[in-house]
Amino acid sequence: MKLGTPKSSCFDNFLNKTRGTILTSLIAVQRGLASSTAGGTHHAFPDHGAGFCLMNDMALAARYLIKHGIVRNVLIVDLDVHQGDGTAFIFDKDPTVFTFSMHCGRNYPFRKQCSDLDVAVDVGTDDAGYQAVLKEHLPSVLSNFKPDLLIYDAGVDPHKDDELGKLNLTDHGLYMRDYYVIDTAIGAGIPVATVTGGGYCSDIDQLAQRQTIIHRAATHVYKERGL
Repeated sequence: MKLGTPKSSCFDNFLNKTRGTILTSLIAVQRGLASSTAGGTHHAFPDHGAGFCLMNDMALAARYLIKHGIVRNVLIVDLDVHQGDGTAFIFDKDPTVFTFSMHCGRNYPFRKQCSDLDVAVDVGTDDAGYQAVLKEHLPSVLSNFKPDLLIYDAGVDPHKDDELGKLNLTDHGLYMRDYYVIDTAIGAGIPVATVTGGGYCSDIDQLAQRQTIIHRAATHVYKERGL
C-alpha cells in the first residue's frame, strides 16, 4: 500500500496523534502543564480499534514514559462522555496506571470495562450536578494514588448540544470542569498533559470552538500558577 492512500492517511493521522500525546506528556513533566490539540482515542484496545479510535494514544504515552523511567506512575482522568473502555482494559491489574473514567452511564460503549474508578452520571446531568460529582471523587484519587503525571482526556461531548452526548453541560460548565481538573492537580504538584477527546457536531465551527475550551482553561491555570 502506497503512502497517501485513504487507509495510509488514516493510520498516519492516528500515529501523529499518538506522537503528539507522548510529546505533550514529556513537556508536561518538564514544565508542569502541556496541551495537545488532538488525542483522547480511548476506545482502542491492544488488538483492535473501536469507536472511531485506531490506537490508544493515552495508553501508549503512559507506557512510554513509564518504560523509559521518566515517571513511575500515571493517572488517566477521562471525562469524555463515553467510558474509556480501551484504556480500562489495557491497564487492568496494572498498578502503575490508575484509570478514572467519569461518563454518561447510558451511552456507548454498551459493554463497559472496569476502570480503577468508574463514575456513571445520569442522562441530562447539568453543570452543577456534574461539577459536584467530579469534586466528590478527584481529590481523593489524587491524594491516594499520588501520580507523577496526570493525562487528562477533556472530551467536549458532555456538552448539551453534542449529537452523541446525552448530558447537559454548557460552554461555561466545560470550562469550569477543565479549570478544576488542571488547577487541582497542579496545586497538588502533579504535572498535567491534556488531550481533546470526543465531540460530535455537524457545525464544525461550533465544535472547534468547544475544543478550544481546554486550551483556554489551561492557559488560565498556567498564568495563575506562574508555570
